Amino acid sequence: MEKSESGSPIYRYENKTPKEFEPAFGDDDTIEDISNHIEKYIGPIHMVFHEIISDKVHIDVHWVQPTEEKPFHTLITSGMSDKAMNTPEGVDNAAYAELCICLPEEWKISQEDFEDDSNYWPIYWLKFLARFPHEYDTWLGFGHTIPNGDPPAPFTENTGLNTMLLLPSIVLGEEFMSLELENKTVNFFALIPLYTEEVALKMKKGVDSLFDGFDKHKVTDILDLNRPNTAKRKKIFGLF
Repeated sequence: MEKSESGSPIYRYENKTPKEFEPAFGDDDTIEDISNHIEKYIGPIHMVFHEIISDKVHIDVHWVQPTEEKPFHTLITSGMSDKAMNTPEGVDNAAYAELCICLPEEWKISQEDFEDDSNYWPIYWLKFLARFPHEYDTWLGFGHTIPNGDPPAPFTENTGLNTMLLLPSIVLGEEFMSLELENKTVNFFALIPLYTEEVALKMKKGVDSLFDGFDKHKVTDILDLNRPNTAKRKKIFGLF
């Protein structure tokens, strides 16, 4: 298997065909369990964006509005964990996952707003990645990065961020990150967009190499389209 300089495996899908369309319907019990988990640790669910037609798994997106304690929008999937992912041998308790993303308080969220891609793209990526492992018979977990194309293009025209990183949430609390059900453990991962230089650092030295820069620049999983590039070297006296 191809590996990065840090020794992490690299999965490529350019020549891999996704599975044929397979209609899917939500598991009511799992949706209820995840909804209760969200409301216990994050807050009341204001709205659920339901899929009309689903392929492989039925992905809904639960929206928790900003509060005084959590002044940001939280969007969380349900349905990704309806099926087990194809985890490698030796990787335990990682077969079931859901995803979340935190958006700044001023982000426009409504069905009408989502007609504009500049508002919708974070939700698109939640749904795309929640279905991805089931389409390609693979898995997603801690520290995985997924680029927006090859070469990666910015997610939207007003940012240089172009690759998604999966990590436990910084702002939602450790207790939210895992849901123990009768027959499985569901892990929740936050989507954190990265710059090209940050991806290069991660590929060279591993995901842990990003954390000092995140701490230094106070990067969290609340999306900031203009946040500092934590891996970009500054020019000193005209030189790098």
